Amino acid sequence: MQELDKKTWLFESAPLSRAVMTLAIPTVLSSLVTVLYNLADTYFVSMLNDPVENAAVTLAAPVMLAFNAVNNLFGVGSSSLMSRSLGCKDYDTVAKASAFGFYCSLFAGLLFSALCFIFRSPLLTLIGTDADTRAATDAYMLWTVLLGAAPTILNVVMAYLVRAEGSAMHASLGTMTGCLLNIALDPIFIMPWGLDMGAAGAGLATFISNCVACGYFFVLLAVKRGKTYVCVDIRRLSFSRSIVANVCGVGIPASIQNLLNVTGMTILNNFTGAYGPDAIAAMGICQKLTQVSMYATLGFSQGVMPLVSYNYSSGDVKRMKGGVRYALTVCLAAMLVIVSLFVLFPEFFIRLFMDDPDVVEYGRHFLVGLILAQPFMCLDFMCVGVFQAVGLGLGSLIFAVLRKVVLEIPAIIVLNRLFPLYGLAYSQLTAEVVLACAAAGVLVWMFRRLDRGEPLRRR
Repeated sequence: MQELDKKTWLFESAPLSRAVMTLAIPTVLSSLVTVLYNLADTYFVSMLNDPVENAAVTLAAPVMLAFNAVNNLFGVGSSSLMSRSLGCKDYDTVAKASAFGFYCSLFAGLLFSALCFIFRSPLLTLIGTDADTRAATDAYMLWTVLLGAAPTILNVVMAYLVRAEGSAMHASLGTMTGCLLNIALDPIFIMPWGLDMGAAGAGLATFISNCVACGYFFVLLAVKRGKTYVCVDIRRLSFSRSIVANVCGVGIPASIQNLLNVTGMTILNNFTGAYGPDAIAAMGICQKLTQVSMYATLGFSQGVMPLVSYNYSSGDVKRMKGGVRYALTVCLAAMLVIVSLFVLFPEFFIRLFMDDPDVVEYGRHFLVGLILAQPFMCLDFMCVGVFQAVGLGLGSLIFAVLRKVVLEIPAIIVLNRLFPLYGLAYSQLTAEVVLACAAAGVLVWMFRRLDRGEPLRRR
C-alpha cells in the first residue's frame, strides 16, 4: 500500500508546484506527441504523391474523429468521478467508476465497428468516396475502424482512468508508446521501399500501435495489482443510477463539446475554401501550428483535473484554488512565449510546411490571428476543466455552446463580411476574449462560494 500512500501524499500534502507539475507535464508531453501522431499518417502518405491515397486518409478523418466523442464520454466522465470519490475516500465508487468506464468504452468500440461493418457501403458513400477513392478509403478504414475502433478508444480511456488516481506519468507513457510506434511503423508500411501498402499501411500501423498501447495498460494493471485504484474486474461493473448519472453528467457535455469543435472547424474551412486552394492550404498549416499550443493548454487543464477533483471532494478548498492558480500562471507564461515567437516570425513557421509565396503571404496573416487566441484559451480551458473536475457537466456544456454556436460561428460570418478572408482568422480570438472574461467571473464566483462553505450545485 506504500505506492497508494504516495499518491495520497501527492494530492494532499505535496508542494503545489510539485503536485501540479507532476500531474501536468506528462499530460502535456503526451498531448504534444499526439499532435505529431495526428500528422504522421497524412505526412507519410503525402510522400507517395498519389492523390487517391491522400484522399483516403482525409475522407476517413470524420469517422476517426467520432471516436473522440466516446473517449470523452467514458474517459472524462469516469475519471472525474474516480478522482472525486478518492477525495472523499469512497473506494467502492472508485472501483465501480473505473470498471464502468472500461467496459462501456470496450462495448462502444465493438459496437462502433459492428455498425460500420454492417453499413459499410452507405458509410463510404456518406463520407464522400467515389469510384477512384472508394477502394483506398475502405482499405484504410478496415484497420482503423472495422478492426481498430475498440483498441483506439480503449487505450485513450484507460489513460484517463490511470491519470485519475495521480499516475500521470504512466498514463502518458502508455499513450506516447502507441503514438511513437505509429510514427516509426508508418514509413515501413506505407513507402515503396517498405511494404508498399499506401493508405492501408497507415491504417495497419495505427491499429498495431493502439493495440500495443492497450497492452501497456493491461501489463501496468497486472504489475500494480493491489497497488492501484483502477479496477477492470467485471464483477465491479455497476449500472446503478448514481454511477451512470455522474459519469454521463460530465461525459456527455464533454462529447458534445468535441462535436461542436469539429463543426466549427468544418465551417471555418468551408468559408476559407471560397478563396481558393492557396488560402485553404495556408489556413490548414496555421491550424496545425496552433494545435501545438492548443494541445499543450488542453494537456495542462486535463493534467490538473485529478488534483482539483480530489481536493474539492476532500474539502480542501485552499489547495484546490492554489492548484488552479499555479497551473494558470505557468500555462499563461508558456503561451505568451509561444505567441511572441509566432507573431514575430510567422513566415519562418509557415515555410516549415510549404515555401509557396502565396501560401506564406496568406499564412502570415492567418497565424497572427489564430495564435492571439491561445492565451485567452488558457483561462477558458481551465474553467471547463474545473467544471468537469467538480462534476458540473452542464457548465462545461454551456461554455462549449457559447464558444462555437453563440460566438465563434457568428463571428466567422460577420468578420468575413467586414474583412473578407483575413477576418476569418480572428473569429476564434473574438470568441475566446469573451469566454475568458466569463471564465474569470465564474471561477471567482465558484471559489467565493466554496470559501463560504456553500457546496456547488450539481447538475
